[in-house]
Amino acid sequence: MNIHVTYGDLTELRSIKESLTSEQLVLMELGNEAVLIQENDGSAGFAEADSYTVLDASGDIVNGNFAVFNNIPVTPEGRETFEQRFMGRARQIEDTDGFSAIRVLRPLESDTYVILTMWQDEASFKAWQTSQAYADAHKKRGTDEGIDKKPNIFSRPSFVTSYLKVD
Repeated sequence: MNIHVTYGDLTELRSIKESLTSEQLVLMELGNEAVLIQENDGSAGFAEADSYTVLDASGDIVNGNFAVFNNIPVTPEGRETFEQRFMGRARQIEDTDGFSAIRVLRPLESDTYVILTMWQDEASFKAWQTSQAYADAHKKRGTDEGIDKKPNIFSRPSFVTSYLKVD
């Protein structure tokens, strides 16, 4: 399975979405930036896309109204360690109220992995961040056992972007 993401003007992306009616697509925006997410077994249905292989998936992305993209740049030598860490994740997020979907995404043409989570709303995501399940899932962070303390894993700091679903 693959995920393809393109960014641009809301009107333009809405037009692309309407032309790809047989595809699983989610149109989202935040401020002046819109994003179109396509999930399929093939190539992107639009000319410019950040494309990813789905390493792990749970839930259905079309059910989410609030998307969080945790963008994590990983060095070539850190890829295996990073992927193993996420394949062994606690999987407690799936039991969180308001959770819709998660995708662990390996980039096809860049160094930036994405952990995409979809939520019913922003409040559900914020509740997850303050939950015991979140603390358990991130308990090794900042410790000698944490991936963030291993050398040569990350090429630069990670960053988070979020979007709201457009009807």
